Amino acid sequence: MLSLISSVFGFLMSGLPKALEFFQDRADKQHELKLAAMQTERELALAKEGFIAQQKIEEIKTEQIAMQTDAERQGNALADNSKLMERVSQRVADLNGIVRPAVTFIFVIELFLINLALAGWFMFSGEIQSVDDMIKASDVIFSEDEMALLSGIISFWFGSRQWGKK
Repeated sequence: MLSLISSVFGFLMSGLPKALEFFQDRADKQHELKLAAMQTERELALAKEGFIAQQKIEEIKTEQIAMQTDAERQGNALADNSKLMERVSQRVADLNGIVRPAVTFIFVIELFLINLALAGWFMFSGEIQSVDDMIKASDVIFSEDEMALLSGIISFWFGSRQWGKK
């Protein structure tokens, strides 16, 4: 049961960055709409009064430039990161791309080797005399916590492929 919950949790967590990106984008757009509405109301109120001071016009333009600059800065930061990865040696770029998969492979191989060692110990120690003993040993070798952790990791990796598709 814990393995199933962990698998579902791992799958859902792989989509968390996309969900957070969606909500952040939505909040940003709402904020920009509110700012635009406030600017329009401000301009209409000034026009209704019959005068629009040059200083007020300059403030509005300055605010618009600041909003555009913030959006460009964020885009430039992402582009700069891509450019940095282009300038580094191929070895560094490869290492950067393999960190998370390598950690996952190491963990899975470690689990496999530990389970293999436990199975060998149970088999050659003489503690397994029947099928019931084998079932009890398999509960020790393949514990529920271990399977939950492994299924969460695998679900995250394969689930992230599904979230990435458009």
